Amino acid sequence: MAPIIEKEDKMGNFKEENNVDDSENLWADILSEVQSGSASKLPTTRTVLVLGDNESGKTTLIAKLQGLEEPKKGSGLEYYYIDVKDEYRDEQARLNVWVLDGDPHHTGLLKYALKEDTFSDTLVMLVVSMAQPWALIETLNKWSDVLRDHVDKLRIPTDKMQEYEQSLIRVYQAYTEPGDGPIATQAPPRGDINPLHPPAAGSEEEHVLPLGELTLSRNFGIPIVVVVTKSDAISMLEKELDFKDEHLDFIQQHIRKFCLKHGAAMFYTSVKDERNCDLLYRYLVHRIYGFPFTSPALVVDKDSVFVPSGWDNEKKISILYENMTSMKPDDPFEDVINKPSTRKVVQRDAEITAEDEQVFLMKQQTQISKQPVPGTSPAPAVSCEQTPVPRQPRPQVHKTPERTPAPANAGTPIRGKDGKPQAGNTTEGMLANFFNSLLSKTPGQAGPTSMSGAEHIDKAAVTRDAAAELERMTRGKKTIDSNNTSTDSQGSPS
Repeated sequence: MAPIIEKEDKMGNFKEENNVDDSENLWADILSEVQSGSASKLPTTRTVLVLGDNESGKTTLIAKLQGLEEPKKGSGLEYYYIDVKDEYRDEQARLNVWVLDGDPHHTGLLKYALKEDTFSDTLVMLVVSMAQPWALIETLNKWSDVLRDHVDKLRIPTDKMQEYEQSLIRVYQAYTEPGDGPIATQAPPRGDINPLHPPAAGSEEEHVLPLGELTLSRNFGIPIVVVVTKSDAISMLEKELDFKDEHLDFIQQHIRKFCLKHGAAMFYTSVKDERNCDLLYRYLVHRIYGFPFTSPALVVDKDSVFVPSGWDNEKKISILYENMTSMKPDDPFEDVINKPSTRKVVQRDAEITAEDEQVFLMKQQTQISKQPVPGTSPAPAVSCEQTPVPRQPRPQVHKTPERTPAPANAGTPIRGKDGKPQAGNTTEGMLANFFNSLLSKTPGQAGPTSMSGAEHIDKAAVTRDAAAELERMTRGKKTIDSNNTSTDSQGSPS
């Protein structure tokens, strides 16, 4: 019986193992079914590589494409993603976005964003700013050289690179105006078809038009979109830097020639004014996923320009030459669009320079020294012609009992040792002393310098006037004293 139990145990264990294997096979079947159906899903390996200088608006533009209000800035090599939804099949995917720092020292980080195995799924976006138009072409050429150097370092087989280059030529030649061909109505492709590098179409290549001499002369084998941000700065350039329409046309034709050489599309965008941001998103998902796109080229509005890849040519660019009167289309860009010598032209607030402290203190000391000392009057200015000052009449003081009460001994004059009245601290005493001093001087004792006849006459007249005044005051004093005496006698009891 024991061997039978063991056999049953073994059979039971074997059955349990079969159940585990069946469950694993079930999950494997489910995964394989999902994987087989994922061919119709949107690919998750598609990537946008953003290159440009600092302060060019790269991060702000990506945040706008993400639908965010405030961008999150980093350093080095930043990673973002944009949610993409297929309205036709109700499918979603994440578009990978790599943003490289504008510092040239970070160009070595490109090896993490653009590799050999991701080259065919990548679109490059070159970002420049209209806030600094004098640096547009220089910046585009700089980042174009950086991209060219990195692509040359990739270990991509020569035949594969040639296929990438030919696919860009096919995309450029196959462009049709929206509404005139399948580009306006086609749905996102399924399977292995990559809109970035579509396969050859067989006999259709015989009917395409040949490219111009300038078109795709710098073919990197990777799709490029040139985005000129901050197009709202054009109004500032016109007001403060005196930009004319011919300057804006000169800038546009240089950028369009750059795009023509690289087979790139061109956008003028403004996150501030929300210009062409939604149009840029729809064009990106069209080029990367093959979504329908029905917007034509826009070259009328100077701040909302859009030139899709494959639409432009040298003949269309030459239309801008008609407005250029003070410049030529072939003139060097930096000779026509000059960088301002200083940024004071753009700034509205004037700069104020503080005065040196010692100079300020010296000025204050000079002003203080010119002011008169408190309690003194400033000296009158001396002029060559002096105006005679009219003589003021001498005030006559009549002291009466009604105005000032007389003291007890007011009627008795104070006499000195010589028997003459002594002047006190009253006004009459001061006047008496003054007139006595005049009377005591004789005409012959006027001073060390001899006097003329006219001066003797004036001195005599002054003496006579002084004597008359003294006599008048003496009579008035006697009258007051007599009045006071009579009053006292009347008021005293008998």
